[in-house]
Amino acid sequence: MSQDGAQGRYAGRAIAGGRYQLRDLLGEGGMASVHLAYDSVLDRQVAIKTLHTELGREQAFRERFRREAQAVAKLTHTNIVSVFDTGEDDLDGSTMPYIVMEYVEGKPLGSVLNADVRQFGAMPADKALKITADVLAALEISHEMGLVHRDIKPGNVMMTKRGVVKVMDFGIARAMQSGVTSMTQTGMVVGTPQYLSPEQALGRGVDARSDLYSVGIMLFQLVTGRLPFDADSPLAIAYAHVQEEPVAPSSINRALPPAVDALIARALKKNPNERFPSAEAMRDECLRVAASFQAAAPSIVPGAPAQSGSGVGSAVFPPVDQATPGQMGSVQTPYQPTPAPHSYGTPQPSAPAPAYGYPQQAGYQTPGPAPYAQQHHSTPPPYNMTPQTASTASGGGNKGNRPVIIGSVVVSLIAVGGLVAALLMNSGGSDDPSAGGTTSASASATKAEGYRGPDTAKTVEKTECTEPEESYNDPEQVRMPDFSFKNWDSVLDCLKAAGWQYDKTSVDENTYGDGTVMKQYPAAGTDFDPKKPPEMQFEISTGNPA
Repeated sequence: MSQDGAQGRYAGRAIAGGRYQLRDLLGEGGMASVHLAYDSVLDRQVAIKTLHTELGREQAFRERFRREAQAVAKLTHTNIVSVFDTGEDDLDGSTMPYIVMEYVEGKPLGSVLNADVRQFGAMPADKALKITADVLAALEISHEMGLVHRDIKPGNVMMTKRGVVKVMDFGIARAMQSGVTSMTQTGMVVGTPQYLSPEQALGRGVDARSDLYSVGIMLFQLVTGRLPFDADSPLAIAYAHVQEEPVAPSSINRALPPAVDALIARALKKNPNERFPSAEAMRDECLRVAASFQAAAPSIVPGAPAQSGSGVGSAVFPPVDQATPGQMGSVQTPYQPTPAPHSYGTPQPSAPAPAYGYPQQAGYQTPGPAPYAQQHHSTPPPYNMTPQTASTASGGGNKGNRPVIIGSVVVSLIAVGGLVAALLMNSGGSDDPSAGGTTSASASATKAEGYRGPDTAKTVEKTECTEPEESYNDPEQVRMPDFSFKNWDSVLDCLKAAGWQYDKTSVDENTYGDGTVMKQYPAAGTDFDPKKPPEMQFEISTGNPA
């Protein structure tokens, strides 16, 4: 139904025994319409979401929707749209479920983004990160109550006139995912394709980390002005979430620092075990990154495609691994408007990559060291453009080969010294403060030009190791703490407090600084038996340019 039609049909109507008087239509989607309404009992304006009549035909769905609304009504937070009431009424002979919410005077985040795209090409990164942090603050509360949103997108985030972020539609997506209505048959996926996590696209069970993937998609869209995946069918987009890798946001917006690339890359990991372990952890990283760089206007690469996905809505489609090739359509990523035959061609969704076959009941598979090393990558830091003096030796042919020989000897000595230093570090002796050594990963290495020192402010508490969080899936197991981007000194104290074994190697990078944990295995959030902890493996920054 068109907005004009809905307005003409429902304007002036009353529901709930005349208590709520429907007024202006505020918005309409594929599943519901939202009206401004007047609550005659409490003398206030409210927003009422009326679900389309086809969703109210089955009693099982209405009961599920009622229970979900009751759960959402218990969520109280500055960044969450409050739910006041729920029920169902008869309009024109059809049952219409409805939900009464706080009326937010403001704009959807999608409208705010569109305004920034028109002015700057994308949303300024510092603004986008702070908005995302507020969305994650709302998710932190819902996840603590065991409620996964399942449909995070700019259309479900409101911005008040004072700039306060408000997340809405908690629980509605879950009610629709129940698969009991005539329009969502068993085995079908319900959601907004552009923001679906890979596990949602596969029709598998989801947890809090699925919301974090959707937040990562939304953040990508905010800082670039476009979505990472687009296609000509919902199923093709879902396929891209399962199989395709997004481009780095900085390849579209050159003003973005590497830390934003790294943050989004981690949120968009295909395997939930490799994402942030919680909304709180991702929120902390958003705020840290926002404070770590000088705010600058977006710098969009000329010729980049126009913004897409501003009007996306929910869709119903079969899981990716049950679809036929004819249902797929073609996938388009930001810098591949014409899909390459070897990369996309005619997808074969019946055989998705083995690494993405998450079991529904027994928890997510823990990746082995080799696949993890291949998948868990961060955006490389900028190249060091400083000229190397050694290259000038080739221009001195009239002086003979003596400078070349001397240079070769020096290089050999440095290489031997580096090997000895690496052996000493891997022996673990330099990690013992009582031995009088230093715990810096590059203590014995030469500090090259562009070296960045350690960031000792990023620490992890010992209790993260001695009292790890309980597994989501098995009460007998616990979850691996998140040591990423933490200072090695504090990580080492944590490991020793729990008596965990570890091994480490060094990696050159100067974005985060000397002694920063760049990678860990097992990944954060991985389930393990606390009585038999695995040996940890770490990559530690030297602080030197790559």
